[in-house]
Amino acid sequence: MVNVLTEITIEAPVSKVAAYAADPDNAPQWYNNISSAEWQTPKPLQLGSEIAFKADFLGRKLSYTYKIVEYIPEKKLVMRTAQGPFPMETTYTWRAVDERNTLMTLQNKGKPAGFSKLFSPFIAPMMKKENKKDLLKIKGILESN
Repeated sequence: MVNVLTEITIEAPVSKVAAYAADPDNAPQWYNNISSAEWQTPKPLQLGSEIAFKADFLGRKLSYTYKIVEYIPEKKLVMRTAQGPFPMETTYTWRAVDERNTLMTLQNKGKPAGFSKLFSPFIAPMMKKENKKDLLKIKGILESN
């Protein structure tokens, strides 16, 4: 089992951070490993929405579809995938530190299977490193706008 939690404080209000992070169309801009996000269900984001992502991880091209299983605007978003080599749950939370700063957390939980199981001992540290890069990238984007 892999369970990686990463957090960052972003100098922007919760409304701005949550709106940007919760929009799958923005994922390729702030996730280093995601190359595309394609809606499988009609917009806007809501419970049951499905988004297909293409990504590169551990030198492999991955395609997976996340389903929105919990969504509380400006507070929490939980996405889950059951198919593929690495069933995963990703959770974002946002909390106002004050009116100008937001604490954003990014949590990935999953159970490697198949090919990914071989890399299980290395996955959590690699994910933590990548998540830190992604959160620094979203911070840079939101603080410069």
